[in-house]
Amino acid sequence: MLTISRTPLIMGAVFVILIIKMIIAQSSASSLPFTKIFAFGDSYTDTGNTGPSSVPSVFNYASRLPYGMTFFHRPTNRYSDGRLVIDFVASSLSLHYLTPYRLLKRGVASSSGVNFAVAGSTAIEYEFFVKQNLSFFDRTRESLGTQLTWFLEYAKAQGCEQGRDQGSKCMNLFDNALFWVGEIGANDYAYTLASAIPSTVVRDLAIKRTTAFLKVILKKYAKYVVIQGLPPAGCLVASMTLSPFPGRDDLGCIKRMNQEIQDHNEVLQSKIKAFRKQFNHSVILYADYWGAYASVIKNLSKYGFTEPFKACCGAKGERYNFNFFDACGSPSSSVCPEPSKYINWDGVHLTEAMYRHRRRREISTCRELVAVPKALIQIPLFPPSPLTPAPPLPPSLPNSGDPAPFTAEPTA
Repeated sequence: MLTISRTPLIMGAVFVILIIKMIIAQSSASSLPFTKIFAFGDSYTDTGNTGPSSVPSVFNYASRLPYGMTFFHRPTNRYSDGRLVIDFVASSLSLHYLTPYRLLKRGVASSSGVNFAVAGSTAIEYEFFVKQNLSFFDRTRESLGTQLTWFLEYAKAQGCEQGRDQGSKCMNLFDNALFWVGEIGANDYAYTLASAIPSTVVRDLAIKRTTAFLKVILKKYAKYVVIQGLPPAGCLVASMTLSPFPGRDDLGCIKRMNQEIQDHNEVLQSKIKAFRKQFNHSVILYADYWGAYASVIKNLSKYGFTEPFKACCGAKGERYNFNFFDACGSPSSSVCPEPSKYINWDGVHLTEAMYRHRRRREISTCRELVAVPKALIQIPLFPPSPLTPAPPLPPSLPNSGDPAPFTAEPTA
């Protein structure tokens, strides 16, 4: 069992998978690929569980172009111009893109696993924010607890309510599955920004809910788990536009917000360390989202980027191309001609280029927790071949209407 730190890019998701596959090869006679992925998280992982009526109104255009323009060439209710980390994870394992749980409930088949992530989702339950009169963000009621409920309903429908020990069918279902816990908790901080709620309260509650979730899946279901830390939220366009805190850190981002996120990640990692001892039958990896993001900002040209902060899609003419009233996809918004040059897509979410780097990558650091072959310390990686056909895409939830027209034009 090992932890990953200071990975060179968010594309590190792919080498996490390769490490796990090598660990499987080490512990068994033959290396078996993962047959399913069960994903959880927020909009950085959601591949279609939300529609325009179920997220904060400023980001209710994900069912319209230019969302999806880069790869799918149509909107898929992903909050990006193209694919997300979880899509690259599936592709790297030769699996189909994951079916969103809400489509599964509508009868859409799922051969490669299920995505339970929900855009706008929080680690803390929705009722907490209602009690604090934080009603502006009242459109996303699903929390990590909701996603756990959905997963348990799915497990019950498979006849595996009791988990891995409920017969060979259930053991095969979960032992050959990767549990991907995408970043969760950033929205908790965002929704309480500038409120009277101390960030320490948010951190303690968010960590408590996250660890409770992890205990359930580790106790009965999960053998292989990847847990993403939070990215530097103080570097997001929306944060830099709206934050009341003036100080900047060495990344040029909101210092106070980033410190809160770093504190959160440190506590989360300490909990994961304890889980490795408690659930020693499982392989639990921590994916350092913070380190990956920071590495790109500090080395823009090395990774092919030219713009670290401005949104590619949004309000032309604004300082960061961002305005809540001219959000990406709205009739008055515009989109940059080269999203691959931008880190940020719409003010909060990232571009496909930020999720997948196009060049050969190596693991820069890999801390050894148990006896792991030295070969794991540096593994040369290549992105999936562009000649490989893309895996099938599940249908999307119904759109609110016809996609609004858009034109690619330079943004200031």
